[in-house]
Amino acid sequence: MATKKTKKPVVSVIMGSDSDYPVMKDACDILDKFGIAYEVDIVSAHRTPGYMFDFALHAASRGIKVVIAGAGGAAHLPGMVASTTPLPVIGVPVKSSNSIDGWDSILSILQMPNGVPVATVALNAAKNAGILAVQIIGSSDANVLKKMVDYKNELRDQVTEKRKGVKR
Repeated sequence: MATKKTKKPVVSVIMGSDSDYPVMKDACDILDKFGIAYEVDIVSAHRTPGYMFDFALHAASRGIKVVIAGAGGAAHLPGMVASTTPLPVIGVPVKSSNSIDGWDSILSILQMPNGVPVATVALNAAKNAGILAVQIIGSSDANVLKKMVDYKNELRDQVTEKRKGVKR
């Protein structure tokens, strides 16, 4: 998997296995919607630990601002990346074929020790991880912030329209 935009990526979407991609694609779709340049890669904490450490150690120097890391099962990827990079890491617990209803992934990502935080979204909620990454980027980019304000207004307007259909 390669860079998804022609401009330099600022978000890295990584996952432990290609089987996680159908979930992680939702983060990519959000980043596309907001015009955020990103890269996609498979970085396995268990099968390619050397590559994972190299990725985490050099992500910031490559211009990455946020890492979105999806993993199933034991789900060590987000935490191990967070332990090695100064960047914010958003963990996406993925319900995998060997999962215990996703609880193993959720708890592996959520229960980080003090000093090594991982922002954790709901099970399979890569879309929310993408939105959070956009909000982080928007905190220092006025154009992205404006797009996020517009997006939130669209959500509000959608609910307002739906209320008209059910309110009596």
